[in-house]
Amino acid sequence: MGLLPDSFQNSVWPTAIAASVATASAIVVSQHLFKRRRIKKIKSEIALSFHSPIPSPDEELRLAGIPFDESLIREQLSRNYAFLGEERMQKVRSAFVVVVGVGGVGSHAAHMLLRSGVEKIRVIDFDQVTLSSLNRHAVATHADVGTPKTACLRKHFRNIAPWAEIDSRNELFTLEAAPELLAGKPDFVLDCIDNLNTKIDLIKYCKDNNLRIISSMGAGAKCDPSRIQIADISETFEDPLARATRRGLKLKGVEAGVPVVYSTEKPGQVKLLPLEDVKVVEADQYAALPDFRARILPVLGTLPALFGNTLASYCITELAGFAMEPLAIKLREKTYQRLHTQLVNKEKDFYKSSQGLTLNIGDVGYIFEEIWRGRSALGGGFDKLQLTRWDVTKPAGFGNCICLTRAEAEKFDKVKPEDREAVYGREFIEFVEKRLEEEKSINQWR
Repeated sequence: MGLLPDSFQNSVWPTAIAASVATASAIVVSQHLFKRRRIKKIKSEIALSFHSPIPSPDEELRLAGIPFDESLIREQLSRNYAFLGEERMQKVRSAFVVVVGVGGVGSHAAHMLLRSGVEKIRVIDFDQVTLSSLNRHAVATHADVGTPKTACLRKHFRNIAPWAEIDSRNELFTLEAAPELLAGKPDFVLDCIDNLNTKIDLIKYCKDNNLRIISSMGAGAKCDPSRIQIADISETFEDPLARATRRGLKLKGVEAGVPVVYSTEKPGQVKLLPLEDVKVVEADQYAALPDFRARILPVLGTLPALFGNTLASYCITELAGFAMEPLAIKLREKTYQRLHTQLVNKEKDFYKSSQGLTLNIGDVGYIFEEIWRGRSALGGGFDKLQLTRWDVTKPAGFGNCICLTRAEAEKFDKVKPEDREAVYGREFIEFVEKRLEEEKSINQWR
C-alpha cells in the first residue's frame, strides 16, 4: 500500500485535533450541567426535609430502624446512673417537666434535661429561630432559621434520645391558656420567659396550683459566670429583672418560696440597643407581641447557656431527691460585719467624725465585693482586709472607700494626699480613681 500524499495528511490532522477538542468540551459541559442539576435537586430535597412534618417518636424509631431497648438507654445514661443511683434515676426518667420559653436559657435547660434522662418534656414558646438566635441557642443551626423554636428542639432531640416524648407547643403562654399548657400534672416547671408580666403570671399560676417551679432571671448584658446564683426570689439582689419580678409577685401575694437563678453582676455599660429614629414613634410595632420589649438587649451567648444548665441541674437533683444546698448569695456576713465595725471605729477614733458612719453592713459588703472584688486594691491580697477613706477630707461612703490589708491601711492613712503619687505611683492612683468612677455608674442598679 502506498503512502498518503503529504497534502492529505496535513489536512487530516487539524481536523482530527479539532474534533477531539470539540468532543472533550461537550463532555465537560455535559458533566457540568449534570452536576448543577444534581446539586439543585439535592438542595431542593434538603429544603423540603426542613419543612416536612416532624414524625412521632414511634415513627422516628421505625424510620431509623434502630431498636432502642432498655440496655442501650441505660448505657447512654450510665454516667447519670453512676452519679445518682438506680432509685434516683428512676425518678428522673419517669418525671414530666415543662419548659416555658426555649430561647437561649430554655433551650439549654431542656437540652440537658433530655441528656440527663427526663423522658417526658413539654416545650412551650411562640417564637421562631432567627439568625441572631444562633449565638446562644442550644441546638439550632442555619437550617432551623425561620422555624418554630419548639419544632427545632423536637427535631434535634429525636437524634439524642429517640425514646423520649417531646411535646412541642408553638404557643404564647397566657393565664387563659395555662390550664391546657400546664396540664398533665408536671413534676416541675422551668420558667425561662424574658417578658416580665408573662413571667409573673406563670409563677403565680404555679404557686396557686401547687406546681413546683424554678425561674430564670436576666442573663442578658452580663458576662461573669462566677456571679450566677440560686436563691429564693426574696433573697435576690443587684438583678434588675429579679427586683421587678419580686415586686410584681408581692403585689399578687407571693413574697417567697420561688427558687430562681440570677446573677449579682451589674450590666454596667452594656444597655438596651436604641431603636432607629424611624421606629421610635411606633415602637410597639417592632415588638414581637403587644406589651413585649421592642429594643434589643445585648447577650453574650455563654451566660444563657450557664443559666439554662443551672436550671437543669437544680431540677434534676430536686426530681431525684439528691441533696443540693445552693449558696443563697455569695456574701460573707461575718466578714462584712467585721469590716463595718472597723470602719465605724476608724471614722470615730481616727478621723474624729461627728456624724458617724452612714453605711450599713450591706453597703459595706457591696463596696467590698463589687468595687474591690474582695481583695486589696494595692497588693491584691485577701488576708486581714479593711476599708479606709480615699479622700481624707470626706466621710467614708460608696465613692470614698478603698480596700487594703491592715498593714497597708496603717501606712496609707499616714501618707499625706499630696505625697501619695510619690509613694505609690501614678498607676495605682489612676487604678483607684477608675474603680471609684465605675462605682458611680453601677450604684444605680442597687
